[in-house]
Amino acid sequence: MKFKLVIAAACMASSMSLLAQEVTYRNQVKPMIQKLCAECHGDGAPTLAEFKLAEEKYKKEKLGPNTSTYENLLQIIAYTDTGAFMRRLDDGTNTADKKPGNMYKYLGETDAERAANLVMLKSWVGEGAWNLNRWTARGDVPGITKEQLEKLKLKY
Repeated sequence: MKFKLVIAAACMASSMSLLAQEVTYRNQVKPMIQKLCAECHGDGAPTLAEFKLAEEKYKKEKLGPNTSTYENLLQIIAYTDTGAFMRRLDDGTNTADKKPGNMYKYLGETDAERAANLVMLKSWVGEGAWNLNRWTARGDVPGITKEQLEKLKLKY
């Protein structure tokens, strides 16, 4: 219980500091992506289109879609692979099985750092815009709605 309180306090402190400043791709998101994700999703990684054409090959090479630019990142948030960013980085609070996404563990070295980085990313995406929906429904995952798309902020 004490551990959960520490994480909650860290998240609240992080949230308050984010409220004091606007989260932008350039100032907060890009440096975090470069630090935590570039090894597998950096300049040497395939574009989303290349990744989709040879997904198994790139998975064996431990490479995912390139997220080294704002434009590339938007492809896995808004379109063409809508919601992939959120599905992969979610902490499990938005899933039926309560399991975090497969990339959540890379959001930081500690639970507090992961929680703080997730708060920052959610702030950047936009209030109420963090959702796991796809462009079109597939399986149990619904398609994104116009109202959900309109909530995306993604400030450069």
